Amino acid sequence: MMRLWGRKSSINVQKVLWCLAELGLKEGKDFERIDADLHFGIKDTPEFLKLNPNGLVPTLEDGDVVLWESNTIMRYLARQHDKAGRFTTNIKTQYESEKWMDWQLGTMWPALRIAFLGLTRTPEAERNHQAILKGYQETNRLLGMLDQTLAKKNYCSGNQFQIGDIVLALCVSRWILLNKTFPQQTGERADLKDINAWLTRLEEETCLNDIAEKELNIVK
Repeated sequence: MMRLWGRKSSINVQKVLWCLAELGLKEGKDFERIDADLHFGIKDTPEFLKLNPNGLVPTLEDGDVVLWESNTIMRYLARQHDKAGRFTTNIKTQYESEKWMDWQLGTMWPALRIAFLGLTRTPEAERNHQAILKGYQETNRLLGMLDQTLAKKNYCSGNQFQIGDIVLALCVSRWILLNKTFPQQTGERADLKDINAWLTRLEEETCLNDIAEKELNIVK
């Protein structure tokens, strides 16, 4: 049985859990999930560090395969465990999806992460409100690029749901929740109608509602 280390509230663990759900793999039957990180600990133990010397979650163990980095884990799962063809695609669509996965990780998330960590993991007295506002407004700008793509496509890489949509949607979900919870600190959220329609489509057609946070997990 596969083992997945990570707490359910982590965006990177949620990516993997959503991918597993779309593949029809169930916790307790097809894989074991072990809480780790924050108050759960574990990630700094010698046993865990042998698996992932970064001391981060998620970490996946599947037989003799041990992986970290959430996007890499998703790529592996889609190739190794997609028996029903949920993510079957041609090379063009695959790499359109891959492009957005790398963009999420290297371009969009660094901006949103400043606002997210600043408002959910940093004590109020220590928050850099200027950096939070700047990071959130930069995310508005960046997500405008995704909105333009979704004006022409149902999903990030075409007309079929792909793992690229998973990583993007979980960031968009946090972008929305941050503004709902901290509207003064984030400033206005851009009205991106094609992202809104795409998110509704995902809520209706995928496991998004079972995975995404309904409210922010704020560490006091």
